[in-house]
Amino acid sequence: MNKILQEAFNQSTYQLTGHGSRNVQVLKDAFDNVDGQLDSDLYGEGKVIENFQDKMAAFLGKEKAVFFPSGTMAQQIALRIWCDEKGLPKVAYHPLSHLEIHEEDGLKELHNIKTILIADETRAIELKDVVSMEESVACLLLELPQREIGGQLPSYETLEDISKYCRKKGIRLHLDGARLLEVLPFYEKTATEVCQLFDSVYLSFYKGIGGIAGAILAGEDKFIAKSKVWKRRYGGDLISLYPYIISADYYFNQKSHKMPLYYENAKELADFYNSCHSVYTLPEVPVSNMFHVHFPYSKEEIEPGLTEVMRKTGVGFINHLRATGESSCYFEVSVGDRYEKVPKDEVKRAFQKLDEWMLNKFPS
Repeated sequence: MNKILQEAFNQSTYQLTGHGSRNVQVLKDAFDNVDGQLDSDLYGEGKVIENFQDKMAAFLGKEKAVFFPSGTMAQQIALRIWCDEKGLPKVAYHPLSHLEIHEEDGLKELHNIKTILIADETRAIELKDVVSMEESVACLLLELPQREIGGQLPSYETLEDISKYCRKKGIRLHLDGARLLEVLPFYEKTATEVCQLFDSVYLSFYKGIGGIAGAILAGEDKFIAKSKVWKRRYGGDLISLYPYIISADYYFNQKSHKMPLYYENAKELADFYNSCHSVYTLPEVPVSNMFHVHFPYSKEEIEPGLTEVMRKTGVGFINHLRATGESSCYFEVSVGDRYEKVPKDEVKRAFQKLDEWMLNKFPS
């Protein structure tokens, strides 16, 4: 990470992304009105955890739910259960799935599960990719949205078609719904309506809503009973998880209903980026509150410009850039509470300055 870029972002008056700093205040706010005499959970039991699990099961339209300290743990366990059920240690997912590129091959090394990568890595999975699989699998995982390609999504009709096909073929369908809340405004569906298409669902509590950590895994009663056994095997039943649970509940209540606002603001912000010379977003029109901003120039060429504009305008675009090649780079945008607090005149002025810098630096 470029320290100068990070410093310019941190010192800016306004930031365009996220909810705010991930400091201890995030936890203090969540506990501000909590009764200090509230009993903690104890190894996965107690009202504080059970009530929240029931609340999330109802929200997702599933029979039961269990709270996990991490989504990585939850999803590996979900896929293991489905593989055991069918006696077939094979699952399919996108080439840029979190399990494939961020988990050190945990699914393969811990469970000896073979992964089948389907679809071109530049787009979301479509029905044709599922139908054309040459190997049988126990489970198909769909990530909504597909983060590593800018948060792209299949249509809701495609989800319905894939769900019908999987049920016909006896393939379990698992939802990597880390950012499920963020895609509901685009689909114009409730969480229950989306989740009814899937056999199991994972939801994160630190990504879109800004909690501390933790995740929910939801599904049928028998599936969740098995997942609790695996949670114990993984060491996921900490003596108490209440700091994560209480903060998850607090920020879920605070932010889940604001996803339509974040979505509309993301589309507005993407328009600003796309109005700048040699800058484009993926997708061009966001389908959630996240998208990627791309430059057809190297990271080393772009960083000075972003740093200069942030320092001159006091508007923070981002704190890091990622190279995609020798002459290309991008950064990820996730719109939250911060964007709404930035005066529109300041936003427009910052993008005018960015456009001017790009034109001067790269006139052709």
